[in-house]
Amino acid sequence: MHEYTQSDALRKHMYAVEDAMRAYARKFGESEEEWAVTGILHDFDYEKYPTMPDHPLRGSAILAEHGYPEAIRTAILGHASYTNVPRESLLAKTLYACDELCGFISAVAVIRPNKIMDLEVSSVRKKLKDKAFAKNVSREDIDLGTKELGVPLEEHIRFVIEAMRADAERLGLKP
Repeated sequence: MHEYTQSDALRKHMYAVEDAMRAYARKFGESEEEWAVTGILHDFDYEKYPTMPDHPLRGSAILAEHGYPEAIRTAILGHASYTNVPRESLLAKTLYACDELCGFISAVAVIRPNKIMDLEVSSVRKKLKDKAFAKNVSREDIDLGTKELGVPLEEHIRFVIEAMRADAERLGLKP
């Protein structure tokens, strides 16, 4: 990831998704390492190939060359809806559900005095309604991802906040 990604902000986003994926792997009784690797690598190619469909198609090819399993590559391909790769596995559904939400939670937390440390679900929900706030974050992807994962939105937000809070220092979200 560091070889391909120089941006500190993008690295922190990938760390946040890694944290959420690792926490969900524990919850679902899945492989923490596989899920964490999927989270941390999902956008590794974005700086070099920022346009669709290059991202994540080129990244998937690079991962294949390095021997990463198909399950990880398929989940990463599925996190970009325009690839038309169906999100059939729990791994793929979870990645899609966590990606945009992690970005949004980070955007909410960074403007607060105590960052993520006292962030509440209600604050995230309120900001989700403000279309001018973090306008590049797709609310539709957050809603669809939550539905595909099959969890209530408030529960999903709470779970991801807690996963990110546990790694607040690395994410730059500790006051």
